[in-house]
Amino acid sequence: MATLSTSAWVLHELGLAAGFGGPLFGRLALHRAVKDIHSEDERGKVLAEAWQRYNVVNAISLGTAALTWFLGRALISGRSIDEETRNLVRLKDVLLGATVATSVVNMVSGREMSEQAPGLAVPVRSGDAPSPRTPGKAARLQRVLNVMGPLNIVLTAGVIGVTTILAMKSGRSAKWSLVSRLLP
Repeated sequence: MATLSTSAWVLHELGLAAGFGGPLFGRLALHRAVKDIHSEDERGKVLAEAWQRYNVVNAISLGTAALTWFLGRALISGRSIDEETRNLVRLKDVLLGATVATSVVNMVSGREMSEQAPGLAVPVRSGDAPSPRTPGKAARLQRVLNVMGPLNIVLTAGVIGVTTILAMKSGRSAKWSLVSRLLP
């Protein structure tokens, strides 16, 4: 078994899993759970601290997924795949690039939003809704995050879906089977 390429594949999959699962948890659970915190300022602080901690994991995870994918793409010629597979590879390139881009926008916007109040305590109604006390710039950034966050989840799901299709196709390809035996 090719240890290096297998390890890269595992890291790629783990990176996508963390890049999908964390934001999904945040949107579906964390953002709603903070409504139980009575202070709007404390809600904002809890959200900011949680997202800033997870953003480190997210950056490493998606960075690893992108690095392993694009490095692998650069090392393999692509002559061993058919046109349909080549199109799926291009689709994954686009989806993964868009996933990384929306992740960066979310990380930067979230950090900038949290800096709109002392101690990261931007008053919010929930993770998805500003309160009447939310500073104007923070409210605008929260609206950006309300679009870019779900978009990032959908894009990451798309990358995972295309990755699965490519893995299934590679298992049925005699040409790829021969090429993969030569990988480190």
